[in-house]
Amino acid sequence: MSGVVIQAQQYQPSAATTFLTTPSRDASEESDLLRSIRAAIRSSGTNTVNTTFSPLFTDGSESWIDQELSWNDYCVVLSEGGVIKRKWDLSQENQIIQHACIGKLMQPTGSSTRQAHGSAHYTKSDETPGTTNIFGPFASFRNEAKAVEDSDEEILGVFVFLRSIGKVFLRNGMDYTFSLPFLVHRAWPLRPHGVLIQRILDPAEVDEARVTGDDLLPTIFTITSAFSEPEAVGITSGILGGFGDEPVVLVDEEEHCSKPLVTVPASDEVVWVSPGVPNSTGEFLVTFDADRGGLSIWRYAYLKPKDAPVPLTRTRRHSASRKSVTAPGNRRQSSVSELLELDRRLPQDMEFDDDFPPPFPPKSGLAPSTTSGITAQPPIGRKRDSISRLDLSLTMDRMALGGQRDPEVLITPVEHGRMKASYWAQQLTTHNLGGRQLPTRDISVALFDQRFDGKVHHSLLAVCLPEVQVIVFMITIEEDKKSFVVESLGTLEAVAIASIRATRGDIWDLLAVKKDGSLSVFTHGLQELRIQLRLAQAWNGDNSDSFEVISLDHVVALKHVCVSSVYMEMSDGKVYYARLDMTPRDPLVTQAIQVLALVLPKAQAFDLHRSFLESWSRRYFRTSPGLEFQELTLALFALLDLTLVYPFKKDESTSSSVWERFSAMSTSSRSFNDDPALKRLKLPKPPITQHYVLFTTTVNPLLAPVLYGLHMLAEGLRLVVLRYDSLMLLIPVICQIAHIVRPEWADYWKRLCPDIMTGWPAPSTTRVETLDDRLPVWPLDMLAILYGSISHVDWQFPPYGTSRLAHSFSVDPSFAFGDTEPVVSLERLTTVYVCLADKSVTSTQKRAELTVEKLVEMLGTAEKGSAFLDSLPLGIAAPLREAIRTCQLSPPSHWRKEHYELIGRRDLAFSVAGTQPELSQKGIAQSAETYMNTHRRVTIGSLAEQAKSASVGEIDAVSGVELDLKGFTKIRFGQDRRLEEVARMLCSSAVPSVRLVERPELNEHDQAKEQQHQVVRIAERTLALPYGRAMFTFGSVLTVTKEAYVTPKMEYAVRIQPSNITSAPELGKIPVECLNWGEFHNGVAAGLRISPEARGVESSWIAFNKPSELTPEHAGFLFGLGLTGHLKEMLTWHTFGYLTPKHDLTSIGVLLGLSAANAGTGNRHVTKLLAVHTPALLPTQSVDLNVSLMTQAAGLAGVGILYLGSKNRRMAEVCLHQISRKDLVQPDLSNEHREAYTYCAALAFGMIMLGQGSSVPADLSSLNRLRILVHGEGKSVVNTQARPTFDVNITSPAASIALGLMYLKTERRDVADILGIPSTVLELNRIQPSFLLMRTIARSLIMWNDIASTPQWLLAQVPESIVKAMHGHVRGKLADDAIELAYYNIIAGCCFVIGLKYAGTARHEAYIMLSNYFDMFSRFVAASGPAFDHKIKRSAVREGLNLISIALCMVMAGTGEITCLRRLRYAYGMYHQAFRYGVHVATHLSLGLLFLGAGRYTLGTSNAAIACMVVAFFPRFHHVSSDNKSYLQALRHLWVLAVEPRCLMARDVNTKEAVYLPVKITTKEGTEKGATQLISPTLIPDFNKILSIRIDTPRYWPFFVDLEHVPQHRRSLLKHQTLYVKRRTAFLSYTEDPRGSRSLFVRSGSSAGDAATLDFPQLTDMKAHPASDLTHFISSFSNDILFLAFADHFSREDGKTVEERVFHNYCHAVLLDSILQDKMETLQSHLMLYQYRTQSPSNSYFHLRMQDLRFAVDFYSKVYDLRFSGKSENNARPSLIRENTVSGALQALDKRLAEVQNSTALNMAFSRYACGEPIVESEDTREVSRWLAWYLLRHGVPSASLLAIFKQLAQDAHVQCAASGNVDLRTLDEGIKEVLRGTGTKMNTTVFGSGWSGPSLERVIDAWQRHVS
Repeated sequence: MSGVVIQAQQYQPSAATTFLTTPSRDASEESDLLRSIRAAIRSSGTNTVNTTFSPLFTDGSESWIDQELSWNDYCVVLSEGGVIKRKWDLSQENQIIQHACIGKLMQPTGSSTRQAHGSAHYTKSDETPGTTNIFGPFASFRNEAKAVEDSDEEILGVFVFLRSIGKVFLRNGMDYTFSLPFLVHRAWPLRPHGVLIQRILDPAEVDEARVTGDDLLPTIFTITSAFSEPEAVGITSGILGGFGDEPVVLVDEEEHCSKPLVTVPASDEVVWVSPGVPNSTGEFLVTFDADRGGLSIWRYAYLKPKDAPVPLTRTRRHSASRKSVTAPGNRRQSSVSELLELDRRLPQDMEFDDDFPPPFPPKSGLAPSTTSGITAQPPIGRKRDSISRLDLSLTMDRMALGGQRDPEVLITPVEHGRMKASYWAQQLTTHNLGGRQLPTRDISVALFDQRFDGKVHHSLLAVCLPEVQVIVFMITIEEDKKSFVVESLGTLEAVAIASIRATRGDIWDLLAVKKDGSLSVFTHGLQELRIQLRLAQAWNGDNSDSFEVISLDHVVALKHVCVSSVYMEMSDGKVYYARLDMTPRDPLVTQAIQVLALVLPKAQAFDLHRSFLESWSRRYFRTSPGLEFQELTLALFALLDLTLVYPFKKDESTSSSVWERFSAMSTSSRSFNDDPALKRLKLPKPPITQHYVLFTTTVNPLLAPVLYGLHMLAEGLRLVVLRYDSLMLLIPVICQIAHIVRPEWADYWKRLCPDIMTGWPAPSTTRVETLDDRLPVWPLDMLAILYGSISHVDWQFPPYGTSRLAHSFSVDPSFAFGDTEPVVSLERLTTVYVCLADKSVTSTQKRAELTVEKLVEMLGTAEKGSAFLDSLPLGIAAPLREAIRTCQLSPPSHWRKEHYELIGRRDLAFSVAGTQPELSQKGIAQSAETYMNTHRRVTIGSLAEQAKSASVGEIDAVSGVELDLKGFTKIRFGQDRRLEEVARMLCSSAVPSVRLVERPELNEHDQAKEQQHQVVRIAERTLALPYGRAMFTFGSVLTVTKEAYVTPKMEYAVRIQPSNITSAPELGKIPVECLNWGEFHNGVAAGLRISPEARGVESSWIAFNKPSELTPEHAGFLFGLGLTGHLKEMLTWHTFGYLTPKHDLTSIGVLLGLSAANAGTGNRHVTKLLAVHTPALLPTQSVDLNVSLMTQAAGLAGVGILYLGSKNRRMAEVCLHQISRKDLVQPDLSNEHREAYTYCAALAFGMIMLGQGSSVPADLSSLNRLRILVHGEGKSVVNTQARPTFDVNITSPAASIALGLMYLKTERRDVADILGIPSTVLELNRIQPSFLLMRTIARSLIMWNDIASTPQWLLAQVPESIVKAMHGHVRGKLADDAIELAYYNIIAGCCFVIGLKYAGTARHEAYIMLSNYFDMFSRFVAASGPAFDHKIKRSAVREGLNLISIALCMVMAGTGEITCLRRLRYAYGMYHQAFRYGVHVATHLSLGLLFLGAGRYTLGTSNAAIACMVVAFFPRFHHVSSDNKSYLQALRHLWVLAVEPRCLMARDVNTKEAVYLPVKITTKEGTEKGATQLISPTLIPDFNKILSIRIDTPRYWPFFVDLEHVPQHRRSLLKHQTLYVKRRTAFLSYTEDPRGSRSLFVRSGSSAGDAATLDFPQLTDMKAHPASDLTHFISSFSNDILFLAFADHFSREDGKTVEERVFHNYCHAVLLDSILQDKMETLQSHLMLYQYRTQSPSNSYFHLRMQDLRFAVDFYSKVYDLRFSGKSENNARPSLIRENTVSGALQALDKRLAEVQNSTALNMAFSRYACGEPIVESEDTREVSRWLAWYLLRHGVPSASLLAIFKQLAQDAHVQCAASGNVDLRTLDEGIKEVLRGTGTKMNTTVFGSGWSGPSLERVIDAWQRHVS
């Protein structure tokens, strides 16, 4: 019996099954009775091990591994390929496993570091901030990015269902537990993700439903997320779309919004769910209704729940039926009281805002909700998008609660489809089985044969019913591509079926077990392929089938089928395993079968496939080279009635040795010929018997289409270099068939591969009756067509498609493999060439761009695009490479990353890519050379030092000033050590040294006293250091580790020089309160080291770092995390642990931190927390909260930050009232912080109303109130004794600043005038001088645009009388103290405002002006005078100097400018005088600002930034370190919110190393545009002002970042501040070669010799060349590994032979050429050319390569200039390979051809060919045959049959013309020759630019004449 023979082997139980069936100790102790009871309960027999299989496909490949999931009662085991991978023991749950399956689950990707959280986190809620954009571009971008970043990916996992809980174990290590409200019967994985579960229907439930008359609750559910309940599957009347990229749409979407969800009937049991096979048309499931005996086929589709629109409608509900089950809602719980409150506030037509909380915990009609049962790590509740997605289940309970109104008319967003569905099913058909009761587990279903069948895309679905038959349905897509149609095709006889991947790659077949126990595979539709099973046995390596054949028949069941693996049960109960994977391994065979399926009718295509498989299976599916193709060839010849005749067959008994058999294999002997090392091997003579001839009596009409199809396949192979060996196998078949129907085609291939067959087809031997006129005389030559398309503009041709062939031969093809293109290389090439040749696009640049876009569109990634180009022969690839080069030199700006990578511009790819390359923790990668040059080796001494400190236990000591940015800092600040100096100054953990003036006259006691005095002074300075350190190290830690985060200690001891003794402060010398605040700031500095972008800061990490006792240090740390935004991660309930103990500093840190993390959002949760600490926000303000006034002040400030710029009237009103809080009018002990509280209230008001002041009544009333607070209440005439309601001395400065912030940048002169500055002495004496400072600042904030860094503006701010008095004072007149004090304060205020306006700009004029005032004030402070009034003035100037110092460093923020550093170093060292703590704070803040983030950050000037800077650098400095009376110290750190990472870095795209790079930045200020030249790394101007950045330096590829027009560029730069640049190969970077003296141009000079060597490789005197020692030379100027290796291997000077030396010479020239023009891709092309030039004509591929070389020559000489060089647009560029180089290679070959073309043997052969006579080949004449082919190809000679016709025509013409007599015969002959030549060229399609050559025509005519004579 015929059939495909398959080897099967007996199946041994897998390791998992063995493991699970081995009884554990506990089980063995059970009694038999207990065991049988358990078995009965389980109702699954006694064997409780269940197994399911699922394929695991490795990424992007065809191969798969069998995944086996097995489980018993308590244990689940996952194995892959029989090897146990994971085991889960669930015995501790005390529940029996009901079912398990492998499926996918959607997970948020790691790209978003912060996951989308529910209410558990303080995330941004949806209150919108104010209308104007008050934040800078970075902050705005960060908020946008967070919204976008949250993407999902599908992850494979194991789902396990127990009795009341389910578990999911994902491959990425996450696992979830969720509660199950029902018992699971079975589960199936769904596409694209999730699982379908069928619950067990309880009989009691059925009875209850029958009694009440209600419908049964649904039994089929889906699980799509571990956080949502199981959702029922909704029924829809139609699913549209879902094919390709089309979205899925429901026909009746509207109805589902207003009606209850219709679910699949409870009586339907799921039989089968489609397994998600590749290229299937849709996803299906089959259910069986046991009651009605009906079988239903459904199509299912996934629709994101949020995509199902649910309108808010006003509906009246009359009844709440049992079906209204509440769906899983959002996870936010709320209390009943809140609910009542909510109902009272609901307006009639309320629009619910996005964050509206659902009233109850979601509950299900089936069981308690899963909300309580989630124990996932980490909990990720997904926030939904809008009210329609929120599942507000406002049911009757809710109405009862809100009982004020009639529940009937309560307006609620009633959502009827209470059960939200993720999956929807559409019933395609129901097949009635006549009411038979069938157990569902006996029904099997298979989906197979999913493909395009010539008319429609279809899938076949077979359903096997027990004891009956298999019903086959065909599912097709309707014409309009919207929905499915199912029709029954008929029945088959079978007892079991399964879908299997057997014969056709991605198209599945049906495996069926027949009644008689035999197996069949149904393929090509329903064509039957019988299978013979045999027991597999060991093969003994011999060909003879000596072993016994054991057949296996009588299969009774298919236990498991996984892709191609089948586990079968036999009648004797044994299980056998077989792999039915019969897809050919040889790509040639696969392609040939697919091509033939597109040109043969259905029956013939199946016959061919079947006979191939049968014969191949008898050879045990072996894959030795050529074997598969040989079997296919024989099958094809048998199909086409062709007989093989072996004319040379003789006795083969002699060739017995293995060696001879080996040499007889066609493929091996060819590889010997072509291998230079093996070609001298002595081989036995290969038998000629392998040459065969086909013979046929009747010509099969299918020969023509088969020939055409195979010819096109060969043409495709010819265009892929790596497939030449396949081509050699295919050509003999083509030639043999062509001999019968079109001998010219055989001639065509014989020319290209002369060795492949014996003899040349001759017209004299052709059988005319067998010719097929449907074939053109000369075959299609794709090279010629491609050449024609780019050289002749009007020559249009469509992209290639094999499926069009059958139509021209009127064959109805089989489409057995669908309509995928088998000859994909040809399809791709023609598509790309269509773009290259597009005549509608005139611009060369545009055509090139379209070509690159097309390549990326077809191939997807740049890697695949490059691989495609590399696979093409040199000539064919040349036009594509030239197009790519055109784009490389001037790429468009709108492309994606893949496009840029394909053209070799990775620098541009990174400028648009969303992700940047991963850099090492240190932030900078270094090239090897830089590392070698700069890296100092570790000395033994330093190692010993480290060991010593480790032994003492100091290894973990952190100084707090480590930057971890080695490479960056080195390149940012060059060679000097300014950063080390600043780090030394700001380090508070090391013991400082101070020098005391020795006073020998003091006794020991007094000296000790003096030392203590000094120690305490230094301690005061140490306490202020963290302010500056926080700035200096800001953002320097990019990743936090899982260990505890170490905060550096504060060191108060001092080393006193010159006596060198260390003295620590005595106990109690420094008050505890002072130490606490110092520790707090130290904590903040430690927290701020963690970058805002750092990964790994999660709630658990923060909790892990919490100390057992709350400390000031940890309070500061929390505040620091809040400032960088990390406190958002903190879980709500963790907060209470910090706030409940009422630890003041911790409360301040947490409240301000949470506010800063959510700045400007008005987050509701944070507001509640602030309210509990701020009586002002509570309904009755008299509540005693037991919260200190300082904490209340922090709460108020927090409100300001949280509502920054939001113009929230309620909050603004509260803050405004608090400025004049009643109980703070009189100072007493309880309110010592009243001034700080007032300032906080005023600043909070100013921040809320930031820049929003206007003339509306509400603003005017605030303005009036502020005016009163500034100037005091007017005297009342009536009640002169009335006490003031507020203290104007406190409110006036506070209200002034509030007014300035409220009207910031509004230019309101009337408001500014409220803050007028008095000018007379009398008025000045009535007002504190410091108030003038505040007023000056506030006035300038309002009149922002007037601020200028000019002396004129500054003097204009000072009243004229004061200016005059001060001028007089300078000349020696006395001025009143009031005037002097006023002057200093006003000047300081003006300087501060200039600092604010030009913050972070490093503006030169501002810098000069502030430096001058800094020096002037410093001089005054240094002068000492005894008088008391002098001290007063000096104190005022000191305060002013503090402010000026900060202002100066605000302007120079992040620049590290050296003269500023000198000034600050001087100020830092002034510890001898009794400076107040505030002076140190100002100095350290200035130092920190100057080196903000070690030079990576600077300050922004957005409205929010200005407000935060005013708050942080507020001009009230503290007396001692515990002083918070006048101003809250914690607010000094708010500068963080004004920081912007504006340091532009340039990195080399290949080494990732930071490089120096000149950049040209174009900015726009107002209407003026300007350009500045900077050298990166550098701070750049404000982002909103930058238009573009241009890199235009000869050392790097040009690069233009267009921030104005390309949003991609803007986003990328905002995100990374990094430009990736690509260095040109002829240069070194600026670090390695600052002067440019080592570039190749300088070194090599211009050497004309190189080009000549490329064109004509020859020996020259290398020593004369300036770059003679190339290896050494290249290593000195290039650090490119590829070039170094190339030079080392191919450009050596140790060549032994002349050939070697010439080759080295050539490579030398090639390398220089590639490097100078930066075209690395040409190295390979030049080597290929050299190979073409020197190859031997006996090489099998010689003629193919020569044709390719001709293509390249014609392209570069005739087409390049016209269509590719850009000359037509006056933008010419040199080609990648010079035309002379290519022509030179062809000339070298022509020279060799000229040597042989006159040999006698060739002459004879040629004349026989020209006259149409047969040429007999023997072993000796092989060479002549090659020469002949070479000659014919090179000269474009027409084929022999054409020549015979030409000969006849020429003779006739000659005779006719000569007969008329008066004709000059010479002229006549010339004319005839021209006509012949023209006609021959036209008819011969294999010539490119050059036609049939003249000399060869002469030879043909000579041959004819000789023949005639």
